[in-house]
Amino acid sequence: MKQLLSFLIPVFALFALHANGQDNSPKPVKWQFSAEKKGDQEYVLHLKGMVDKGWLIFSTTMGNDDPNTRVALDTSVNATIAGITENGKLESRKEPLFDNLDIKYFENEVELLADVKLKGATSKLSGTITYMALKGEEAVPVEETFSVPVEQSASAGTAPTAAAGSKDTASGDVADDDASNKSLWWIFIASFGGGFIALITPCVFSMIPITVSFFTKRSGTRAQGIKNAFTYSLSIIVIYTLLGFLITKIFGASALNSLASNGIANMIFFVIFLLFAFSFLGAFEISLPSSWANVSDSKAGMGSMLGIFFMALTLAIVSFSCTGPILGNLLVLAAKGGNSGPLVGMFGFSLALAIPFSLFALFPSLLNKIGKSGGWLNAVKVTLGFIELALALKFFSNVDMAYHWNLLDREIFLALWIAIFGLLTLYLIGKLKFSHDSDVPFLSVTRLCFAIVTFTFVVYMIPGMWGAPLRGISGFLPHEGSQDFNLNKSLVDIQATLESGAGSGTGGSQANTVKPKKLVGILHSEIPGVENVFFDYEEALAAAKAANKPLMLDFTGHTCVNCRKFEKSVLSSPAVMKILRNDFIVASLYTDEKTSLEDAEKYVSKTTGEKVNNVGQKNQDLEVSNFNRNSQPYYIPVDLEGKPLVNKGYGYDPKEDVDAFVKYLEGAKAEFAKRHAK
Repeated sequence: MKQLLSFLIPVFALFALHANGQDNSPKPVKWQFSAEKKGDQEYVLHLKGMVDKGWLIFSTTMGNDDPNTRVALDTSVNATIAGITENGKLESRKEPLFDNLDIKYFENEVELLADVKLKGATSKLSGTITYMALKGEEAVPVEETFSVPVEQSASAGTAPTAAAGSKDTASGDVADDDASNKSLWWIFIASFGGGFIALITPCVFSMIPITVSFFTKRSGTRAQGIKNAFTYSLSIIVIYTLLGFLITKIFGASALNSLASNGIANMIFFVIFLLFAFSFLGAFEISLPSSWANVSDSKAGMGSMLGIFFMALTLAIVSFSCTGPILGNLLVLAAKGGNSGPLVGMFGFSLALAIPFSLFALFPSLLNKIGKSGGWLNAVKVTLGFIELALALKFFSNVDMAYHWNLLDREIFLALWIAIFGLLTLYLIGKLKFSHDSDVPFLSVTRLCFAIVTFTFVVYMIPGMWGAPLRGISGFLPHEGSQDFNLNKSLVDIQATLESGAGSGTGGSQANTVKPKKLVGILHSEIPGVENVFFDYEEALAAAKAANKPLMLDFTGHTCVNCRKFEKSVLSSPAVMKILRNDFIVASLYTDEKTSLEDAEKYVSKTTGEKVNNVGQKNQDLEVSNFNRNSQPYYIPVDLEGKPLVNKGYGYDPKEDVDAFVKYLEGAKAEFAKRHAK
């Protein structure tokens, strides 16, 4: 019945609005519109409605598929609505007309306060308010337009904004790295660079050997290689641009982030990589259905084109699991009403991603010639098979961490990788042989060099069995909290206890220390040297107030590769650990945590209109609504009111600049001291 209701409401609204075209329908709400300057480039749009007797108007917090009220600015207005606050007596009940749907509504009067952020010069705020009113069994959808003049002035001060996480508004202070303030050219360039960065993620990087192998078989001549390369590149661009844009418009920007920890998706990726691995190891040959190739002749048949398109589609689907957080930061614009931003961004991202793959596709004939002498190509395939097998475990680990199965703990994961790369070493030196391998009469210098590299990697991983950080591969490993015996963490904790006992900075006093309680039995701290890490925003903010310390919000994820890398490379620095431990309250907010919220805590996001049912969705909505970000890691220090202490949040830094992050923390501390001086 819920699905039927979701279908009937839009259809009913469409026909009713068409009937209202002659303006003969009732308008149960009389609106007054005005605008109040809030700060530089910021306004509050007031929509005050007087509701006729016997009628009610639905709340803006109702879902998109339910009867609701929505406010939108015209596309010609160079501004965005950051959030809407409702003033009035909000009531709720079950409505029989809509299959006993829980509805929220106002009677008599209501005032909507829309926070508007200008992106350029404008003389008026024009748009539409669309709402559904109800009286008995009569439901009337109405759409009204408004136009309010505004004055332009750069001298006004900035008014206080709502605290982060407040239920009264959908947005708090937004850092100046807000992508919605940038031009389309900036979005294109940033996304283009993000495409190159995505190449080094495990999902994309591991697809390169598969692509090389595919085109090695497909392209016999240079002309054919160029044709295949062009088709493959174009397929990547089309698939990424359309697929990403459609996912955003249908499901919202958070869909990409959710994919990284989606159990079904990651299990599918796990199986796909296992199949690729076993195929490379010689268990069987992966080939497309013969019917695809029989559609036309063998020289330029449709089967060839479809095969190339299928490879591009495989790349797009598999890589979403790793690149979702990167793309999510861009596609959050779509959830706020921007259509051109995600489209331009996805095009830039896919263009950058397609260029390197095109180069691999352009020169497959050379690999064919090399592969024919001495079975070198088969040795490469087997080597890649071992690598694919190791990477398959990463996808299974994603599911294991997100759903807390605890089947693939850190030491078990490392033991499997040590075994896999140990066997690869034996294969390279000729001690392990598969049925399709050619004889190796002697050990070549090339094989010896690769064997030394893989064996060195095995030796490098062994200390990780006792808790060594292994910074080089920390992004691929399960979190340290899953390891039963972690000598390194024990030593860091002892050092932190000794320093805290000696007293340092504001952390020397333990009188007002509040211990975390929520989710501590499920989640584990990944912040080195910080004993009491919170996992709930409201609890952490209360602790910050009790200790009179700034609150560092760490938006992270179980499956976030860059989060683990940043934690091991930057946050593990003694200088950073000391500041976070002594001078901040730290909250790690997992955006992919699946733990369900209590029924009373569930709500509908005012920013995205999506239902928030679990802890991860709540944390993600907090990041999107209050800081206009949808990527991890993202570090943003806030004061005791939940307002940012800096103008720009700190995301993943490929340079891993410890000094820059220390300077960032010191700046936040200084600003906190100004705002909350005793």
